Amino acid sequence: MRRRIVTVAVVALACLTGWLVLTPAGADSPTVLVLDIDGPIKQLTADRIARGLDTAHADDVEMVVIRLNSPGGLFDPTRLIVQDLLDSEVPVAAYVTPAGAYAGSAGTFIVAAANFAVMAPAANLGAVSPLEAAGDKVPGSQAHKVSQDMRAYIRGIAEVRGRNADALEDTVWNATAYSAHEAQRLGVIDLVAADLPAMLDQLDGRQTTTAAGPRTVASRDAIVRHLGPTILEHLLGILTMPEVVFVLFVTACLALLVEVLFPGLIIPSLLGVVALSLAVLGFLNLPGSWLGVVFIVFAAALFYGETTVPGYGFFGAGGVLFLVLGGIFLFGDFFRPSDLPEPSFMVNPFVIAVMGGIALGIWVLFVRLARAGGGEAVGFQTAAEAALVGQKGVTLSDLRPSGRVRIGDKDWVATADPGVSIDRGEQVRVRAVYGEVLKVERA
Repeated sequence: MRRRIVTVAVVALACLTGWLVLTPAGADSPTVLVLDIDGPIKQLTADRIARGLDTAHADDVEMVVIRLNSPGGLFDPTRLIVQDLLDSEVPVAAYVTPAGAYAGSAGTFIVAAANFAVMAPAANLGAVSPLEAAGDKVPGSQAHKVSQDMRAYIRGIAEVRGRNADALEDTVWNATAYSAHEAQRLGVIDLVAADLPAMLDQLDGRQTTTAAGPRTVASRDAIVRHLGPTILEHLLGILTMPEVVFVLFVTACLALLVEVLFPGLIIPSLLGVVALSLAVLGFLNLPGSWLGVVFIVFAAALFYGETTVPGYGFFGAGGVLFLVLGGIFLFGDFFRPSDLPEPSFMVNPFVIAVMGGIALGIWVLFVRLARAGGGEAVGFQTAAEAALVGQKGVTLSDLRPSGRVRIGDKDWVATADPGVSIDRGEQVRVRAVYGEVLKVERA
């Protein structure tokens, strides 16, 4: 009898242990999905928030929390974000954090459109100025029209979410900014919370209306799940940095220029195509100015002219100048007023100076090489090298397509056109001189 009791006890203990192991901790606890948005609002931001809301809906989470610290950004992506927030079937809380954070301009619309608007102590929001999709402050008579549109837009959002429409409208019309406690007192936000757990505790039991209908939030003791950026979003984040786009554009132009000067080389052409593709991808996700692109392309054309036309270095100097101008105007707000609250998308002047300095150094080097030994510069050649063009010689080795030739009493490295083979001992004529390399053809 005692053995039977022990056996039953062991079996019961084993079943209890198995149940504890197989039952996930917090299985009945709600889940809160957290997204961190830190920096200017752009298309990549809108795409990331849309992905987060889709994930939240698919995983049936209790609430989405957007932790926001942004000086503002582009208005078209902001409209997409607002639309997604208003259409979300999952409650969304916009949390301006950490302490001292800022939800300026476009960020104000995002906070207003969320089901719950929360700010950390010492955070602030507001100071909305009319921006064009290109990111520049709207000039002249258009400013009034844009301001009226934005006033109506933020008032409509406030009415849907039950916020103080007049106070939010003042952020557009008078560029008013509010501290956290002031915004709470005016009914612009719902509450002030020092950290995420405190916010979740305060929101627990609150009611809101989503696209799916009324919801009561159960957020106390919720499991916090962070949704970070994907590898692709990390890559796009780098590619949409203005400095990276500028460097890629310059690299693409110079690499393709090398391919034009030395046809048949694979690496420069491949590098140029890849760099150009990545630059265009980043450019289309930023408030770019085509004038800047034209300046950079024109700079490359002037560098090409320096290699082919006698110009005493004037073409190269012009190329350096237009390269710098391209960096200044590429994103169109280099000369924007410094007191605007919106983020600047301009290329860092230090990066422009570095790229301009590199181009200047290369130009000076080629000019000095061209004039070494006297004579005027003919492209990047001395007058003596230019005199080689048209001279005949004999191949010292097979050209497949490169090899060695003798012109006069000097041996040279030479190359023929891609795919052309010239046997040893054949007569050749010099078509062009590239430093110590001759471009030749059959005589």
